[in-house]
Formats: sequence, C-alpha cells, structure tokens
Amino acid sequence: MILQGANLIDRSRGLVEFTVTAYHRERVAIELSTEHKKIILPMEAIGTNLYRARYAGLPGEKIFYKFQLDKEGPYPDPYSNFQPEGIHGPSAVIDHEQYRWQDQGWPGLELETAVIYELHVGTFTPQGTFKATAERLDYLKNLGITAIELMPIVQTPGRWNWGYDGANLFSVNHHYGTPDDFKQLVDRCHQKGLAVILDVVYNHFGPEGNYLAKYGPYFTNKYNTPWGAAVNFDDRENHIMRKMVLDNVVYWLKLYHLDGLRLDAVHAITDRGPKHILEEIAETVDRLSARLDRKIAVIAETDQNQARLLNPRGEGGYGIHAQWMDDFHHSIHTALTGEKKGYYIDYGDIRDLKKVYCNYLYTGSYSRFWKKNRGSDASANPGRQFIVSIQTHDQVGNRAAGERLSMLIDFPYLKVAAGMLFMAPYIPLLFMGEEYGEENPFLFFTDYSEPQLKKSVYAGRRREFKDFGWDQIPNPEDDRTFYRSRLTPPERWKERQVKLFHFYRELISLRKRLPALRFPEKKSLEIKVYPESKVIEIKRRSPEGEISGWFNLGLISFPLGRRYPSEAIILNSEWVQFGGEERGSRSKQFLVPGQFILIKGNGLPGNN
Repeated sequence: MILQGANLIDRSRGLVEFTVTAYHRERVAIELSTEHKKIILPMEAIGTNLYRARYAGLPGEKIFYKFQLDKEGPYPDPYSNFQPEGIHGPSAVIDHEQYRWQDQGWPGLELETAVIYELHVGTFTPQGTFKATAERLDYLKNLGITAIELMPIVQTPGRWNWGYDGANLFSVNHHYGTPDDFKQLVDRCHQKGLAVILDVVYNHFGPEGNYLAKYGPYFTNKYNTPWGAAVNFDDRENHIMRKMVLDNVVYWLKLYHLDGLRLDAVHAITDRGPKHILEEIAETVDRLSARLDRKIAVIAETDQNQARLLNPRGEGGYGIHAQWMDDFHHSIHTALTGEKKGYYIDYGDIRDLKKVYCNYLYTGSYSRFWKKNRGSDASANPGRQFIVSIQTHDQVGNRAAGERLSMLIDFPYLKVAAGMLFMAPYIPLLFMGEEYGEENPFLFFTDYSEPQLKKSVYAGRRREFKDFGWDQIPNPEDDRTFYRSRLTPPERWKERQVKLFHFYRELISLRKRLPALRFPEKKSLEIKVYPESKVIEIKRRSPEGEISGWFNLGLISFPLGRRYPSEAIILNSEWVQFGGEERGSRSKQFLVPGQFILIKGNGLPGNN
C-alpha cells in the first residue's frame, strides 16, 4: 500500500525495503543503525527522483535510520512511522503485521446517530498516554459516548503540543506510546462499541522539524499563509504532495483501523487544479470503505460555511460526509455569555437561533468581522452532515485564558446549553470535561527547542487576541500552561460536577432512546424564539411521537400557562438529582432563569 518509507517485506529474513523521493540529488544514502552496528547504505535510483535500497538484518531486529541527501543531512524519513527520539531523531522501522487485532466484524462509524467526544491524549489522563486513555473507555461508555475524536497524535516538537505542529504525517507521537499502543487503544474502543476518529492536518506543517522541503517541491510560494510557504497541491510537481496525503489517508484508516478522519481547517487548503484534493480524499475514503466493508467518514473543519464541501461529487461538490458548524457554537455562546468581541461581533441576537437550527447563520450575508460576504445556503443539506458543539478545543483553547463555559456562565445555564446541543437536528460533539463542568482551563501549550521560536509563538499569541481585548495571556512555552490544562480526576469532582455528569448522561440516553431526537432530521423541527424573555421552544417530531424542549436563557421567570401533566415531563434541569431545587417529576407553572425542561407530547398548552 505505502510504497515509500521503510517496509518490512520478509519478516523471516528481517528484510526491509527503503524508498524515498529526493529531487535534484546526485547521491542518496541511508545512515542505518541497529543494536549491533551502524552502516551507510547507498540507495539506487529507480526512477525520476525516486531511490530504493534493501537491508537484510535479523528477524525482530530494531532498526533506526535517516537519509543522507548528497552532503546534507541526515534527515528523518518523510514517511516515518515512528520517531522514538522525537522529530529530529532517527526514524524507526515498524512491523505493522505483528499486532493481532481483535475487532473482527466491527461495522465502523454510525455517523448519523453518533455522540462524539473530542479529547487530547496528553491531558485527558494524568499519564497522558494511549494506554491510560484505553483504561478510561468504560467511563465514556457509561456517559453514553459512541465515538471518540482524537486531536492530532502525530509527532510534534518537545514534550507536549496540541498536535497541530506535526512535522511528519505518519508518525505516532512517542510521548503517547508506540504504534502498537495506539492500535491497542483503537482495538479496545471497537471491542467496547466505540468508533475512533482522528484529527489530521493537511493545510500546514509545524515550524520545527519540518524537513520536507529538503526532499522535493512539497511546498509552493504561490500563496501566502500564516505558516510560510503553502502546501503544494496545485503547483509544479504537486503529485508528490498529493500522493503523500492520499497515502496518509489510507495509512491511518487501513493500518490503524480508524473509523474516520477530521480534516483540520480545510479553508486554509488552496487547490486550483482540475480536481480539488478534498474531493480526492473523499473518493479515496469511499473506495476504501467499500473495500473494507466498514463505514468510514471524512469530516471537514471550515469557518467559511461552504455547502460545496458536502454536496455530491458530480454535482459540483466534494462529497465530504460532514463538517463542523461554527455558527451553531457562536450563536449559543453569545446568547449565554453576551460576548461581542472578535468574531463574536457577528453574533448575539437570540433570534438567530431559529436559523442556525436549520442552516448556517451566514448564508452569503455580510460579516462585520471578516469584512466581506460569508457563507452559502445549506438549508437543503440534511442534518447528518453537520457536527455541532457548545465547546471544542478551538473555542476553549483559543481564548487567552482557556476558560471553559463552566467559568463563563452560571451552573444552571450549563444544563441549558447542553439541552440546546442535544435538541439540535445535527450530530452532537462534546469536548473533554464538558460533561461535568471542568473548571481547569484548556490552554494553548507548546514546547519548542529553538529559542527564537519560543519567543515568536508567544508574540504571535498576543497579536491573535488583539481583537478580543484579552491582556493576560499565558505563555504557551511555560510548563505550568500544560499542567494546568489536564482534567480533574473523578474522585476530586465537586458535588455539582457529579450532578452535571448525571444530567449529561440522562440527556445522551434520551437522545439515543427517543426516535424524535435520535436522528438528525431538520424537517421534523419547529423552533420558536421569545426575544423579550430569552425563552426558546424547540420541537422535534417522528412517527412515534413528539418532543418539546423549553429553554429559559433569560434572567426572568417565564410563565408556562397551566401546570403540565407530570407524566409528560421527562427531563427537568431543576430536578434535585441534577443540582436543582425541584423534587419529583412536577414542574412549576413557570420557567425559572437557567431552566430547561423536556416534554413528551404536543408542547405546553396556553402558549401558542
């Protein structure tokens, strides 16, 4: 499958074949080391800019290597599967066939009915490893999660990083564990009924340890980007980068049995060639899904509200299965917090919620923040094509102080926000810690080795926040920034955090049990907004019945008319078990500030 890199082609003889692309080089060689020896192995040109060599060692022997390019280097392998000493160290030969998978018959990702949980491996547990994450899967199952989405797990500089500064697309971060450790995590997820989505980055490479330009025209100066030269998808010799990306897609999905890929910031990918790389990625995933007989999804992150990403190939679209929808988050966030700085200047009218439950908010209208028209119409696109959230790593971690929603609004409104998420006719996503109101921040942290880069990342962070007016900005390079971002163990939760967890678990259970809520169907939705009192009614229907959710986002009580039959109220955020003050299943004749109730039936009488 993967022609380049190091491939073990005969395990019994320890025979490894190395292949690398290297442009405009006269001599390419391998610096190879094992436990017993170090050698320099010349490589033979086997085609234009392509070199190959073989090494016969001992069965099971550990082999490490780098490439010499004329008199430059040595450099790690661009297709390295593992960097046990970090991004600057030697690459390791990996035997992908030695792991014995136990997930036979796994059907893949049921995206339409998914409840997704985004997590960062390094801060999800105190240990910050794949193995430690695997030990917490029962916790996620108990919550009701059906899929986990991992922030990027490729090798990055230093001890910790969000993962978006990777310099190698194929390497598993050695701080998290080995390739087999990652496979075991995926395997155990599947055995427990959890799908696994991986966040991958094809729009840029990290600023430290990126040796790709030494090997060939993987980048282009045709376009300006915040990271320097753009990834080359449409300039001369673009086929080597396109092949690398498509190889990488197959690599993760096939060798690691992943169920989906989340493509980071696709709006930052420029490709004006005859077929966009995003369309090729979607085609590749669909072909592989059919061949493996496993449901696999490709998900795009974009802030441009472009339905073209989702529309069918052959009809002007790229055929991507789903995308994150920022407008949903921003509309709810501003309604709850009242924030109006930065990109939040374009949001804040509670009446906007009526539209974002059916479409993007910006469908071609003028954005004051972007200073241009933004978006397209997605009203005809089904709800299953949109992933929505009230918190993500971006929306929390890209705040200067990394405050979670739990630190911005009062406790009752956390339950209101959760209710609004799970009543949406879209696919819900939670960010780790959201389910119990984690109070530790999730900050932006890095650990570069170059002194100037350390200074530059802090200065860049300060520039990034000027539109928000945030002055106190933690230094990403300070060790305390990372340590403050780790989750609180359950045994140290406060009482209200335990109750919020129970509320989330019940909401997820209802979402999965009730046909009116389970499927992301926009056609079954009706929403009413009462701007003066900041109250919202959301109805979802199915042939089996109707569910009505009432949300008080305001600061005043909102009358409901007469008392509703107690048996019709199936969830009340003010019940004592969820940290409220009401006992039993009866609701008062009014919604108190920060209350959410879920009613089985035709809504509340007397409030037409």
